[in-house]
Amino acid sequence: MAARGAREERRPLVARRPRAPRRWRRTAAAAVLLVETLERAAFFGVSANLVLYLNGASFNWDGQQASRAALVFLGASYLLAPVGGWLADAYLGRSRAIALSLLLYLVASSLLPATAFVDGRRSFCGEMPVSPLAPACPSPDCTRVSPTPYCAPTLYSGLLLLALAASSIRSNLTSFGADQVMDLGRHASRRFFNWLYWSINVGAVLSLLVVAFIQQNIGFLLGYSIPVGCVGLAFFIFLFATPIFVTKPPTGSQVSSMLKLALQSCCPRLWPQHSVRDPQGTQPLPNQRSPQPGPSPQEDMANFQVLVKLLPVMVTLVPYWMVYFQMQSTYVLQGLHLRIPNIFPDNPANSSAALGAQLGGYKIPEAWLLLANVVVVLILVPVKDHLLDPLLLRCKLLPSALQKMALGMFFGFASVLVAGGLEMERLQYIHHNQTVSQQIGKDMYYAAPLSIWWQIPQYLLIGISEIFASIPGLEFAYSEAPRSMQGAIMGIFFCLSGVGSLLGSSLVALLSLPRGWLYCPRDFGNINNCRMDLYFFLLAGIQAATALLFMWIAGRYERVAQAPTSQSCPSRDRG
Repeated sequence: MAARGAREERRPLVARRPRAPRRWRRTAAAAVLLVETLERAAFFGVSANLVLYLNGASFNWDGQQASRAALVFLGASYLLAPVGGWLADAYLGRSRAIALSLLLYLVASSLLPATAFVDGRRSFCGEMPVSPLAPACPSPDCTRVSPTPYCAPTLYSGLLLLALAASSIRSNLTSFGADQVMDLGRHASRRFFNWLYWSINVGAVLSLLVVAFIQQNIGFLLGYSIPVGCVGLAFFIFLFATPIFVTKPPTGSQVSSMLKLALQSCCPRLWPQHSVRDPQGTQPLPNQRSPQPGPSPQEDMANFQVLVKLLPVMVTLVPYWMVYFQMQSTYVLQGLHLRIPNIFPDNPANSSAALGAQLGGYKIPEAWLLLANVVVVLILVPVKDHLLDPLLLRCKLLPSALQKMALGMFFGFASVLVAGGLEMERLQYIHHNQTVSQQIGKDMYYAAPLSIWWQIPQYLLIGISEIFASIPGLEFAYSEAPRSMQGAIMGIFFCLSGVGSLLGSSLVALLSLPRGWLYCPRDFGNINNCRMDLYFFLLAGIQAATALLFMWIAGRYERVAQAPTSQSCPSRDRG
């Protein structure tokens, strides 16, 4: 009996207990990554061909209107991120906020396939005015007034609801997934963000390869029904995996506390100097617990000081986001006016004339150019996670997140510079009347004889910039924020990303006014008289100037963080 008791004592009963939580933590993280993949597939399915959808014969929006709508949607999907984070922190909790956001996502995304056929458009938008596409204006003094965008109130309302749902998922699912692996080791969060970004791009590949092809060559009804199915599947998976998730109840939002502290700092005479959470200014006794949940007034002040230090770093990233979102707006518009080859060239020797004509009509989807960006991310993320980061860590050369972000801004600058050079070359053909007409879906575009493959370098450079700017940016926002403010800081990070997109949209709108570089009303659906090259070079100049400012602010932040008097949290991972 004694021997058997000794053998039982040697059994690793205590060691086995952490294994089950560890295994379930990895399963929970995998479920989050799968939900993220499906949600991103739906998001790219909506946004990748949105310009083509609005610019086509179904709605007859001109190029600038369609590009602005895409930028507004992309910007709102980031700008509204603090709303979802605030609702999760104050009332719902992250798990419930994600579930409700997926449900709203499902309803809002159903509007797009509903307006993709004639009866649906009549139900939601009324009768459609007939305004066919026309070639470029033959004389410089002719004028043509662009009509009011058809179905704009309905489409903008649906896109804004969709953006609200997507932003809420983005701000909460990122932190929610990091919570699942928080106790798995020092570098677990960094690896999770790497694989989160990899999952995002897997969803993008699936969406661009399948959905973009269907939308451009078969129809938007089927093409926009697939994202609805992806959201429905993501909603089911999230509900099914809820029992194994690590969930945290809402602890209260710090938005009001931060606003009050900001007002106290800026306007001390207009705002009484008492505790944010104690309106009467009374302090509890040392052994008396505060009846209010959440951080104490002292923690609020410390968190506010951290926020003040982080904001300048994140704000100087805004011009990078202005450049980044061009690949889903003006880059798409530029590609529609380059020669797009057929997927299946006509080959009478191998097929009948009818079959050859049918296959030869399938154009390579312009949105497939985004695959150049996505493939770079899919290849470089595993290389970075398994080879580059461990090698640099062993050699003690692993750069900080801020240094990686500065390098990413340089690649973004190079991308928009290359796009401007290509646009200059394209306009040379246009000015010499060397254009070709090509039918994309049901619409006719007048393009330069340059191949669309010349756009690949600018997409590749944007993909490389993501590796060094966006992923370290997520890591920086999550690791540098206090634990009680991680949701808020992540929301602000995504919100500023949306500010960049909206600033890009505003710049397009400003330059589309009469006498502006992008003012070309006679083109009506084409951009052959627009000086979009000057727009790209202007973005490059803004990016270069703010990159220098970012390097100065980042260097100052790192010097302060490494000072001996710094009271930073020891659990932060600055890698």
